[in-house]
Amino acid sequence: MNSLADTQPIQSKAIRPVLIFSKSRMISYSLSAVSLVFSLVFWQLASQYHLNLGLINFANVPSPRDVIQSLLAFAELDTALAHVKASITRVLIGFLLAAVVGVLFGLLIGYSKTLAALLMPPLEILRPIPAVAWIPLAILMFPSSEASMIFITFLGALFPILLNTIHGVEAVDQRLIASAKSLGAGQFAILYEVIIPGSLPSITTGLAIGMGTCWFCLVTAEMISGQLGIGYFTWESFTLQNYADIIVGMLLIGALGMFSSAFLRYLGKKLTPWYQLRKA
Repeated sequence: MNSLADTQPIQSKAIRPVLIFSKSRMISYSLSAVSLVFSLVFWQLASQYHLNLGLINFANVPSPRDVIQSLLAFAELDTALAHVKASITRVLIGFLLAAVVGVLFGLLIGYSKTLAALLMPPLEILRPIPAVAWIPLAILMFPSSEASMIFITFLGALFPILLNTIHGVEAVDQRLIASAKSLGAGQFAILYEVIIPGSLPSITTGLAIGMGTCWFCLVTAEMISGQLGIGYFTWESFTLQNYADIIVGMLLIGALGMFSSAFLRYLGKKLTPWYQLRKA
């Protein structure tokens, strides 16, 4: 009969990895907090004492205190919610369109050498073109400024999603495909049962990066608009020389982009538990 002493080593072995994991996570959070506090302190001192480093001059940079005051003033604006809602709507529509097109074409291009030879040359020519260069053409192509702005955010997300999907398909172990063929699987079954699950980690990474670039292109997209949006608010603040409001807009875009990308990474981990176990 097993005694209580016999079970103690087993219990300690089971608990120890959890404790180590929790300790490492606490260290990571502590370092992140220290880094954030240090950045804020440096920013406050540099703006307060008009630090001039030669290439970088903080004389006209608003302090964190000024930015907080501007953020509170922005929250009290009647149009604050409308600005945020307009930007989120544009990003979501552009991102969803880019996700559908990027994943679909990425799977087809990665799986078919014929389609890769046919489609990749024009895509590679279009990929390095910055979003701001598309503004005149977007205005000519689309009947409304809203459609033009969505098109710019769509372009921002498309290529990260497309290229990561292609990379994920090409990285699938060929032995898995050969095994599926030997079991009598057809082309569609191989794509659905092998290629898509195997490339899903790269696809979710591309989606997270694409969401970030969507927000990155938002200011460029909302330069077309003369009405609402965080990017428009930021650009208008620049033209009116409201420097603290510029940083408010930048921080709002950064925060929304960070949280949306983090959500997609979290969702990707939940959808690919086998990949997470393999990494562990």
